[in-house]
Amino acid sequence: MVNRLSVLLGVWLWIMGMLTVGAGSLQAFIGHITEDPTKILQKYLSLDKKGARLETSSWQVVRPFVAWKEEPVWGHVVVISQFEVVDDISQWVILDGLEAKIPVIFEVLGTMYWESATFVAEPHPEFQYFHIKAVQDRWQIVGPQLPPHVGRQRLIDFVRWTELNEPEPARKALFVSLKKQLETATEKDVQK
Repeated sequence: MVNRLSVLLGVWLWIMGMLTVGAGSLQAFIGHITEDPTKILQKYLSLDKKGARLETSSWQVVRPFVAWKEEPVWGHVVVISQFEVVDDISQWVILDGLEAKIPVIFEVLGTMYWESATFVAEPHPEFQYFHIKAVQDRWQIVGPQLPPHVGRQRLIDFVRWTELNEPEPARKALFVSLKKQLETATEKDVQK
């Protein structure tokens, strides 16, 4: 019992530390239109990869970067290994001086579904254009509103935390199985 409480406390402190670091760096990063618009994408996608949108209470960390007011309840999470914001302006779609679509390439490992607590491995590159626009004097992402794209190790940690806090034995077993699926997929990727 004491060991479980220690683990829960450790995970909670880690999550709060990640969110604090993210929130603290927000103050240094203002996203002003005189700055490179790829910086806002890098910051948003980095926070998303770290799981900032996994819970409804934590999505506010990315709120300054986006134009939408609410985050939908997603029934799934896209599991990624990495992402790349294309900073070559010749590959952008420039709509005008204060609006552009910037390509991002995700290395997708698969999709994790919350309801069934399953992971479906589908390794592939995903190509998305993020619509960036000047809103007043700041860059904001106005679309697309994608489901969370979370790094695999962060998702394994989150599933472990969820499993530890699940009181129902049947659901707990599902999360144990899900964690193993994610870890197995991770091991296969590392071997490639």
